[in-house]
Amino acid sequence: MFRSAAPADLDTSAVGHEDRIFELEIAEVTYETEDAISLCFAVPEHRKSHFRYEPGQFLTLEIPCTDGGSVARCYSFSSSPVRDPYPTVTIKRIQDGVASHWLHDNAVRGMRLKALKPSGMFGPENWDADFVLMAAGSGITPMMSIIKTALLRHTNRITLVYANQNRGSVIFAEQLTELQSRFPDRLDVHHWYTSDSGLPTAAGLASMGAAIPAHCEAFLCGPPQYMNVAEEWLARTGTTAHRTHREVFSSFDSNPFQDDTTAAAHEPDANSVTAQVEIEGISTEFAWNADTKLLDRLLELGLDAPYVCREGTCGGCAYTLTDGTVTMLANETLDEHELHQGVRLACQSVPAAEPIRAVFDR
Repeated sequence: MFRSAAPADLDTSAVGHEDRIFELEIAEVTYETEDAISLCFAVPEHRKSHFRYEPGQFLTLEIPCTDGGSVARCYSFSSSPVRDPYPTVTIKRIQDGVASHWLHDNAVRGMRLKALKPSGMFGPENWDADFVLMAAGSGITPMMSIIKTALLRHTNRITLVYANQNRGSVIFAEQLTELQSRFPDRLDVHHWYTSDSGLPTAAGLASMGAAIPAHCEAFLCGPPQYMNVAEEWLARTGTTAHRTHREVFSSFDSNPFQDDTTAAAHEPDANSVTAQVEIEGISTEFAWNADTKLLDRLLELGLDAPYVCREGTCGGCAYTLTDGTVTMLANETLDEHELHQGVRLACQSVPAAEPIRAVFDR
């Protein structure tokens, strides 16, 4: 389908702000460790078709605060869409973490929380490749979703190197043991405890004796220092990674649960370019000013473009640029592979050369 959007077509009331938001009920609270809990959510039956998620993606929750306000936080799914009955996120209590403290202290079965549609691009592109997963602390969360999906639906081998303070802080310890016992030829788990061995180093990781395949897809999630060490170690092993994924989360200042899409529309000027954008199979052609970000322009037009942080840190507004050129003002989430494939962030894209063609297919 295709439609052309002229300036007179603008209708900011059509953005469907409330349609982006789900109200999820906590079906179960599981205490994984002293400082980590898992929240299982029941999705309303009439909205299940709009709430599909993939391994490696995250869920954005609106968390109430004691001062009467709220904050938005992204938490990776620890559940597998092919195994687990409820979509589940796992939250570690962190020092000075307003959201994590509130959830640990208040989350109970039956509580309802607002959430956005699942998002993120950390998951595998190719399930035929062997995986090397490098996690630290709560970085195991998206890895569990990937591990369970791979073992139950695919045939590839997985090597997991998991760093924690001590044995008592290992999230999903029993699940990992059970899976390793069930799939001994496909899942190889190695634990690193800083209480015993200090902070991980490339040389230290090499001494663990993990069997790393020569060709693989690597996934890293944890503090930046840990991911840097992991990449250094993988390079030393001579491993050729088809792609190395790094999951980076940072708290953002904006709140996607608050409707801020009613800003005045920008009339096309002499420097505007022609753009055609496809969202959910519907293509729209419109004029796009050089000083306006793509996401802002789409929301001005009343188009239901996906987004979360609007700050270039989460990847929730990623799209594929198929023609033309855009300039990204900031990027803290897309890697070189994704950029080479034409992936861009709508919240940071301004037009550079037309004609521009883009597809939201992430």
